[in-house]
Amino acid sequence: MKTILIKNGTIVTLGEKNRVLTGCALLIEDGLVKKIAPQKSFRGKYSKVIDASGKLVMPGFINAHMHFYSTFARGLGKAPPSRNFVEILNNLWWRLDKQLTSADSYYSAVIPLINAVRKGTTTLIDHHASPFAITGSLAAVEKAVRETGLRACLAYEVSDRDGKEKAKEGIEENAAFIAAAQARNDNTITGLFGLHASFTISDETLEEAAYRGHKLGAGFHIHTAESQADQIQCESHNKMRVVERLRDFGILGRKSIAAHCVHVNEAEIEILKETGTAVVHNPQSNANNSVGIADITGLTAKGVLVGLGTDAMTVDMMEEVRAALWLQHLKRDPSQGFMEAAQSLLLNNAKIANRCFKGLGELKEGFAADLAIIDYLPPTPLDASNFYGHLIFGISQSTVDTTIAAGRVLMEGKKLKLDIDEAEVSRKSLELAKKLWKKF
Repeated sequence: MKTILIKNGTIVTLGEKNRVLTGCALLIEDGLVKKIAPQKSFRGKYSKVIDASGKLVMPGFINAHMHFYSTFARGLGKAPPSRNFVEILNNLWWRLDKQLTSADSYYSAVIPLINAVRKGTTTLIDHHASPFAITGSLAAVEKAVRETGLRACLAYEVSDRDGKEKAKEGIEENAAFIAAAQARNDNTITGLFGLHASFTISDETLEEAAYRGHKLGAGFHIHTAESQADQIQCESHNKMRVVERLRDFGILGRKSIAAHCVHVNEAEIEILKETGTAVVHNPQSNANNSVGIADITGLTAKGVLVGLGTDAMTVDMMEEVRAALWLQHLKRDPSQGFMEAAQSLLLNNAKIANRCFKGLGELKEGFAADLAIIDYLPPTPLDASNFYGHLIFGISQSTVDTTIAAGRVLMEGKKLKLDIDEAEVSRKSLELAKKLWKKF
């Protein structure tokens, strides 16, 4: 069995009872955390020894809402200026996703996945869209995930915006992929049943998706009240609020993710709590699209599980958690939001991910060996009681040195250890992006 001993670092376990351990070492065996104990107790021979002197050893970060397919929008200046969220969708995203091929889906995934390795992000929950290359698109994304050695929960974004046949094809893509992932059951790739948003999904499509998802025992992943436009459309066409409609169709539940929830009222918050639905906050995207600031302080106070995603703005979760905190201060006042923002990343994302995977988000014997080793020499006392403050105001400005997923070293000494030619991947991506931009 392959063994890795990590010594001389400060170990941060996270979990419900976070511990900050000095003088201890961590042993990885066969992809799992085998033992955490005082360093002097490790005297055997190991396949590999990593010296983490001057570094923190902590669980790899989890991104609870991502869109790999948005990579090809980077630097694209052809979209006309957009004054609101619906215009942003029509002018940019829905023009882009219509052009994506299966090859585009692969390359637009592998680029941010490589960067995720650099940022210590080891698990991502993605939401894909390529309406004119639906069938097999999730397999293309899966290929990129497996080649980079990370974990991902994938979903295809079902919508009626491109017609009923595309909606049906999206349903079939989700169902086939989820069934295949369940059959493998390898704790590396899992699936959720993807849906775009209430305002682009008909009752007929929502009913069929709910039926197929429940038949598979799967949860759902849907944008929820991201913009006020979602609520306005739902109230005018369905005579109810978005969260009420999703509840009535059986979309909510403990396995499901409601992304954004910027514009939910008290009654909807109660429904989210009662159904056990996870909400994923995406602060930088919400600010960029000018849709508002989700009240994660209020949601948390009401008992809703709130995680943190990036909506493809970045794969750097330490960058995102800082944005979450600043925006909560802006929405409320500087005395509020600190714990809610920090816990969304460091505690709640693990709870959400473990609804799809097993043993993530904590350094604990028997848990997955997904780690980020980060340069950090604390200039002030560091312990479990103040770790969140160190992360947001100090560690976040440091560099990830080593990333390990499932016991596999993906980056060490800031050098990638992947079986991928990054220069060639970037060259091919550039070639495909040029072709797509010509059609935009």
